[in-house]
Amino acid sequence: MSHGKRQTPEFRREAVRLALTSGRTRREIAGDLGVGLSTLTRWVREDRDAEEPRDEQIDLHSELKRLRKEVTILKQERDILKKAIVDPFRTSQIKDVALIG
Repeated sequence: MSHGKRQTPEFRREAVRLALTSGRTRREIAGDLGVGLSTLTRWVREDRDAEEPRDEQIDLHSELKRLRKEVTILKQERDILKKAIVDPFRTSQIKDVALIG
């Protein structure tokens, strides 16, 4: 373990990212990185307590909102097509759907 050695901000961000997304325990990650478990835990807590949301968090939020709207539209389109194909031998239903779109 590192004693008194200050890590770069990039190292800390990467360590926090690993702790939050890798699926491994913090103890394993801290051991692999050569930092104390309490140090890694403090970095994670400080990252979560940061007041300003990072740009990537804001972008992820807007992307999620956009994708949810797209899913809603696609489900509506799917439902319309399902209704149009209920009776494939009645072509008038399919023509009606084509006129709507």
